Amino acid sequence: MTGLDLASLRPRLPSPLREIEDDRWSRHGVRLLLKRDDLIHPDLVGNKWRKLAPNLAAAAGRPLLTFGGAYSNHLRATAAAGRLLGLPTVGVVRGDELADRPLNPSLARCVSDGMRLHFVDRSTYRRKGEPPALGEILRSAGAEDAYVVPEGGSNTLAVRGCRALGEELRDRAEVVAVACGTGGTFAGLAAGLGAGQRALGIPVLKGGFLTADIRGLQEAAFGEPRGDWSLDDRFHFGGYARTTPELDAFAKDFEDRHGVAVERLYVAKLLYGLVTLAGEGAFPPGARVAAVITGAPFAD
Repeated sequence: MTGLDLASLRPRLPSPLREIEDDRWSRHGVRLLLKRDDLIHPDLVGNKWRKLAPNLAAAAGRPLLTFGGAYSNHLRATAAAGRLLGLPTVGVVRGDELADRPLNPSLARCVSDGMRLHFVDRSTYRRKGEPPALGEILRSAGAEDAYVVPEGGSNTLAVRGCRALGEELRDRAEVVAVACGTGGTFAGLAAGLGAGQRALGIPVLKGGFLTADIRGLQEAAFGEPRGDWSLDDRFHFGGYARTTPELDAFAKDFEDRHGVAVERLYVAKLLYGLVTLAGEGAFPPGARVAAVITGAPFAD
């Protein structure tokens, strides 16, 4: 890998797995385990390490260009990777109306880490996967030589990278659950699990489109769908970057009980979903359910 040494960043792999005691699960005979991917690296947190590392290797020192909304965890992680490894980064942000507004804390962090932001209108952003639109974005951003990472970091390399997450959990739980955004982490996780294990995805966006996307990601990465997996679309709480007082209270209670900081946009929805499913009898008595903690709360 030209000029880059990811090992020098000292990721904590495999990430820790520990069982917690919580009566909201145990009274239904369910054992809850936390897969602490949030402890892999302080700046490239959780699934962001697993998805970005193979893409950083493929970039081989070229500038990175990627995409996200105004509160994108992926943009922040890419900017942090650029700072740590000395790589130029460009973040294409959805919504050209944001260009003349003060930066929110998330985008300000990206800039402080050296990322150059390029705002595009929402129509162009929706077409970013089409070669003509992508070419125009690269030209207008002055980044025609950049290595392009898709929104959320979910491409073939990322899916293959996330397969290691499933492999780390083989024989450790009957069900492995993770919150889903673009589906790349889940696609790889499901492929890495062993026989008799099931992957459960909790989408944080509305729309019910992820099933086809995950199948497509697995086919691109492995040539065919892999693993025993399913999605439950009930716990998005209104969509991406949206929460409710009920969800916030649940997350705060979990933090107080277990001393684990709960990221609200993904992890809180995952844990809330698992409480609900346990109460519905979705898991057989004695089942070990591993919840993947994919991120940590963002500190302004």
